[in-house]
Amino acid sequence: MSSDSSSNAAGPPLDDTTPLDPAWQAEFEAASKRPLALRWRYSFIKTYRPVLDDAEYRSFDTMAEYRKWCEENLPEWLGYGRAEAPAGVATPDAASRTTYPRSIRR
Repeated sequence: MSSDSSSNAAGPPLDDTTPLDPAWQAEFEAASKRPLALRWRYSFIKTYRPVLDDAEYRSFDTMAEYRKWCEENLPEWLGYGRAEAPAGVATPDAASRTTYPRSIRR
């Protein structure tokens, strides 16, 4: 996949001279005429998240408990799993990390 920011997954690269699809242009113009409150309301889409949305709330005593619960209960596609380093990338161990003071010295 190209890192070119002007590329378009649906077709050739776009630039300022590429004409927009007339249907898209009409949608953009209609949206720009809506009041801000209505555009704001339309900008959020409620999506059901399995397991997460099945209880009003959950609480955990430690982050380790929370992470364990996520790994055991949530589908991987939700993205709550642990991040893994790509193959061949070394990860630092706790002893090699540099620590910094929490306060700013002036």
